[in-house]
Amino acid sequence: MPDSVLDFRSDTVTRPTPAMREAIAMAVVGDDMTGEDPTVNRLEAMAAGMFGMEAAVFACSGTQSNQMAVRAHCRPGDELLIAETGHIANFEAGAPAILSGVTCRTLSDHHGMIDIPDLDGKVRADNQHLCRSRLVCLENTTNVGGGRAYPLEQVARIARWAHQHDLKLHVDGARFFNASVAAGYSPLEFGRHIDSISICFSKSLGCPMGSILLGPREFVAEARRSRKVFGGALRQAGIVAAAAVYALEHHVERLVEDHDNARLLAERIARVDGIEINPADVETNLVFFDVAGELGNAGQLSAALKERGVLINACGPQRLRACTHLDVDRDDVEQAAAAICDAVTAGFADRSGSTTGPYSRG
Repeated sequence: MPDSVLDFRSDTVTRPTPAMREAIAMAVVGDDMTGEDPTVNRLEAMAAGMFGMEAAVFACSGTQSNQMAVRAHCRPGDELLIAETGHIANFEAGAPAILSGVTCRTLSDHHGMIDIPDLDGKVRADNQHLCRSRLVCLENTTNVGGGRAYPLEQVARIARWAHQHDLKLHVDGARFFNASVAAGYSPLEFGRHIDSISICFSKSLGCPMGSILLGPREFVAEARRSRKVFGGALRQAGIVAAAAVYALEHHVERLVEDHDNARLLAERIARVDGIEINPADVETNLVFFDVAGELGNAGQLSAALKERGVLINACGPQRLRACTHLDVDRDDVEQAAAAICDAVTAGFADRSGSTTGPYSRG
């Protein structure tokens, strides 16, 4: 493999920019466990204000903040309704059951999204033999579903349905700002429809770690207790929160560049015989494409690309996922597309490579 690589495996691979590192170095810190870290407090107030929420709590990761939400919304024996490709149900190590005694009822989805026809008839009857339906979970943008952004009117529809059935609505917003930039709505417009949302800072926003959970004051207080239970209580967390504050101030509007680069990559590789992709399906920064079976499998193509200095993971027998982000630019996208063309032209079926999906990368 070449000394320098182009890493398209995930937006989790981004490194803090020099300006973000300066913000980290200059952060004023205190003890977050006692509510005395001024930078964490600033971040929580800032994020809550953006979404029109009453309160927020900083967390270590998106999985942690999602599970804090599940535990705060539900009780042992409850169930949540979620798309069959949803991250909470599939890629959080069975945490709803392990940590909160909550089961996931998965629903047929469309590019990772659900709507009223998928939800109708799925609320359990009030019967001692049945678990209680308590929560609806959406993922925005959808990961396995192809990086799709929920339309605002669809979220509003689902929220009305959930509340009519006495259910809460939580959003796994790991890449929420990709969705808001692509779909053209503000956090405030989105926030008025939902009960809670988690935002991940370590993906498209380019922070080294961190997530935040937002919602009503009593809900957040309960979630904060869950953070302690889960081992996520923090001390001088301002050094990490400072990166998140910087990202919210400087890295949101630039996400359009990642989306443009993703569409460019899709357009370039759509020209390659044996690669199957519809560029019109690319809405944000995730690019899923398939390789024809007669050429080899996805793991073999991934291995051939690695030899050419391009890292793109297989996520199924014939499917790969590329992710554009802060640390790749237009020239890098052109190089990656050229590498895919070269690998396909040269042949790659003699390589070995895993075809399992490394979705733990997010």
